[in-house]
Amino acid sequence: MHELAICQALMTQVEQIAAEHEAKQVSSIIIGIGPLSGVEEQLLQHAWPVASAGSLAEGTQLTIEPLPLKVQCTQCGRESEAKPNKLLCKHCGDWRTEVTSGDELLLLKLELEKQKLVNSE
Repeated sequence: MHELAICQALMTQVEQIAAEHEAKQVSSIIIGIGPLSGVEEQLLQHAWPVASAGSLAEGTQLTIEPLPLKVQCTQCGRESEAKPNKLLCKHCGDWRTEVTSGDELLLLKLELEKQKLVNSE
């Protein structure tokens, strides 16, 4: 189950960002997953509580947004959205395309709660 390793790597990134901003807790995490990323969304959701246990993100909901699959046509030069099983140019119909997005997993948004300063006077 490589989704657990992905969640652990995500936690490393989240903890690093939280430390840089002196956050006390993570309140929201939104990631984007392309259809060609090779990541199973359901398995990722099941692995998240294990990877985040005992961290600043424990109990935080992992929100997943689908990312579009886009291809660049090598014949007409235009970019268009495509389906994972049909990487054709929507403009000219050619099959000679290159994937420009849709194979990634990205941390899109991270909301942090900072420690409140207490006046000691």
